[in-house]
Amino acid sequence: MTVSATLRGAILEIMVDNPPVNALGHPVRKGLLEALEAGARQPEVEAIVIACAGRTFFAGADISEFGKPPLDPILPDLCNAIEALAKPVVAAIHGTALGGGLEVALACHYRVAVSSARLGLPEVKLGLIPGAGGTQRLPRLVGIAAATDMIVSGDPIPAGKAAELGLVDHVVAEGSLIEEAHRWAQVIAGRRPLLRTGERPVAGDVAAIDRYAQAHARKLRGQTAPQACFEALRAAIDLPLAGGLPR
Repeated sequence: MTVSATLRGAILEIMVDNPPVNALGHPVRKGLLEALEAGARQPEVEAIVIACAGRTFFAGADISEFGKPPLDPILPDLCNAIEALAKPVVAAIHGTALGGGLEVALACHYRVAVSSARLGLPEVKLGLIPGAGGTQRLPRLVGIAAATDMIVSGDPIPAGKAAELGLVDHVVAEGSLIEEAHRWAQVIAGRRPLLRTGERPVAGDVAAIDRYAQAHARKLRGQTAPQACFEALRAAIDLPLAGGLPR
C-alpha cells in the first residue's frame, strides 16, 4: 500500500512508501488526503505524523505527470488541506525534502528532521517557480532574505541550517526520527491555537529582494524564472496567504 495510517496511542502515523524517492504522484496525494481527513474525523486522534519509508522524505513531484491534465487533489490543495487541519500535523523529514516535498512540510504545523536531511526548492533550476505555496510559506518561516536566497538559488540547505533559520523546529539524531516525531506530536497535541505557517507575518521587506537581485544581476541576466520568483516573493510581503497563492 502506498499510503498507510496507523494509530499509535493518540497519534496517527501516516506512512508513505512510494519508491524510489516518494514522489508526490496522484496515488500519494489522494492517499495522503484521505488519511488526513479520516484522522481529522477520529476523536481519539490528537495529532498526526507524516513520514516516508525508504531513503528519503518526499523528493518532489512525479515527473511522469508533467504535461498531463492534473488529477485532484492537486498539490496546492493538499498543502492547504494539511495547514487547515484542526489537529496538529508533524512532518518527519529524512533524506531530502525538495520542491513539492518541502512544500508539504511547510504546510505542516511542525517539522522534525534528522541531522543529515537537506531541504530546498530547486524549481528555478528547471526554469520554474515553486507552485504549491513554497514562495508564500517559506518567507513566513525564515524571513524574506533567507527565502529569497533559497528560492532564487535553488540550492538545498542542511537540517542544521534549516533549524537556525526557523524552517525546521527540531533536529534529531539518526535512527530516532519516527520516535522523536511522535514525541513532539504528543507535546504539541494540546496546543491551541495551532501555529499555521500561512498565518505568520513575513519578516523583512521588499528591499531584501531588491538587494539580492542587484547583487546577482549579472548571473541572472536573461533568465525569466528568477524574475518570476522575485514577483512571487513580493506577493508574500504584500498579500495574505489567500491572496499570494493565486498570484
